[in-house]
Amino acid sequence: MENLDPNKLPKHIAIIMDGNGRWAQEQGQDRLFGHYEGVISVRKVVEAATEIGIQYLTLYAFSTENWDRPEPEVNGLMSLFVDTIAKEVPDLHKNNIQLHFIGNLALLPEDAQKALEAGMQQTAQNTGLNLIIALSYSSRWELTEAAKKIALQVQSGQLTIDKINEATLSKNLTTSDFPDPELMIRTSGEYRISNFLLYQLAYAELYFTNTLWPDFRKKDLVEALLDYQSRERRFGKTTQQIKSH
Repeated sequence: MENLDPNKLPKHIAIIMDGNGRWAQEQGQDRLFGHYEGVISVRKVVEAATEIGIQYLTLYAFSTENWDRPEPEVNGLMSLFVDTIAKEVPDLHKNNIQLHFIGNLALLPEDAQKALEAGMQQTAQNTGLNLIIALSYSSRWELTEAAKKIALQVQSGQLTIDKINEATLSKNLTTSDFPDPELMIRTSGEYRISNFLLYQLAYAELYFTNTLWPDFRKKDLVEALLDYQSRERRFGKTTQQIKSH
């Protein structure tokens, strides 16, 4: 912690929480056991992000592709989401954390949708960390939906084609209220973005670790941040241009 430069922290960190199933199998347990253990990691990482001073944290909890997993696992995950929100929201609220959800939430069971809505409403006035959970989310779905919204705006005369630009697209994404992530972390040794924030990660630093998500803790987050702070972020400019500013 003492080696972190508070002036070079990313505003927004996105994490692909991967490896719950493999972790459980290594313990001789079923995959759902790994997801329950993964919730502990979520709690620890949210606490750490709050302590460090991160403003936005997006966690990839469930992709639209995950609906194709075995039915018992999907049903178990849905129950886990509902139970976890009910248990964690009071602490999130007490710690001034604002909860958000992005994704195709209409696909979720009704009790899950109600739990999400209640969690967002309860924390809506909080001003600390913005915790964004990507649930039933896929970036290609999000981009397709944004294209439809823009097409409808053109069709209704609210927008002309020559006025469509990057800002138009950003405004129609589910993440329109948040800055783009500067750091994306993926656990479990996989080197893919897996349909996660494809547009928003355009200039993010990518950090991959072999640590499985249920083992990921504050020290792992700090290691990722130290790696991030060691990199030079040029955004297409030269090193000399960066230094002259």
